[in-house]
Amino acid sequence: MLNSEKRKRATTVPEMIGYLANLGTSEGWQAGLAYQPNPSDVFIMTPAKCGTTWMQQIVHGLRTRGSMDFDEITQVVPWIEMAFDMGIDIRAPQAADPHAFKTHRTLNEAPKGGKYIIVVRDPKDALLSHYHFFNGWIFEKDSISIESFAREFYMPRRAYWNHITAFWEQRTNDNILALCYEGIKSNLPETVEKVAQFIGVELDAELKEIVVTQSDIQFMREHHRKFDDHLVREARYEALGLPLAEHTSKVRNGLVGESREGVPDEVKREMDAVWESEITPKLGLRSYDDLRRELIN
Repeated sequence: MLNSEKRKRATTVPEMIGYLANLGTSEGWQAGLAYQPNPSDVFIMTPAKCGTTWMQQIVHGLRTRGSMDFDEITQVVPWIEMAFDMGIDIRAPQAADPHAFKTHRTLNEAPKGGKYIIVVRDPKDALLSHYHFFNGWIFEKDSISIESFAREFYMPRRAYWNHITAFWEQRTNDNILALCYEGIKSNLPETVEKVAQFIGVELDAELKEIVVTQSDIQFMREHHRKFDDHLVREARYEALGLPLAEHTSKVRNGLVGESREGVPDEVKREMDAVWESEITPKLGLRSYDDLRRELIN
């Protein structure tokens, strides 16, 4: 056990990556991968910082008529990569049907046989949100610039772009509901309707109002403790070797387009180049705006 005085956060990207390597174990991921879904099971599948927690709250609210009887949302909508390491049995009964899970793995990697709600977001906004989430938790406050974070971590991993190539050709399958973060933001009631129909929950006016109210950004910010991953942090505190963060809420402001001012122009151009190399030749989509138009149609 590390003495609390010896714990410190990363101050460079390589140090940050070293800490993150201890967030979960390969044994834990293999346990998640081995799960055999029922056809009704719902997997909320997103790149990091693309509305995962938001969709967990929508799905859980629909299936329970708005129950907030949980300490943190991961208790009731388990993270399949992390459940084993957190002591959560993903085969155990859940609060209601359908059973629901979250994952940041791609459609190619996740357990097969369920239903998949896939949410994507402007990658520049996702980058900025990811940076803010780690800033002060995984790395010392402002010790790593967003330029370094983007160039040494976010872009080289290709995690965001791999999600898109994994699901795109299957996006119209009956067991897939593909959504854009920006569309959820602009029309939350319509999103609630789509999700209810997809997961097989009968939606009445009262239930719709409950879920729309409880998945509003202001409601979630007022109840931030229920959405802040504190159970993940506490379970992996020793393995990570980090000082225990007091507050790492994943519900920050829900803004669309914040990267226009928050991400340097040079980084935005570099991210456009990644899109042009990773997405355009494979899928014919020239930009995220192209992707949005295709999903709307």
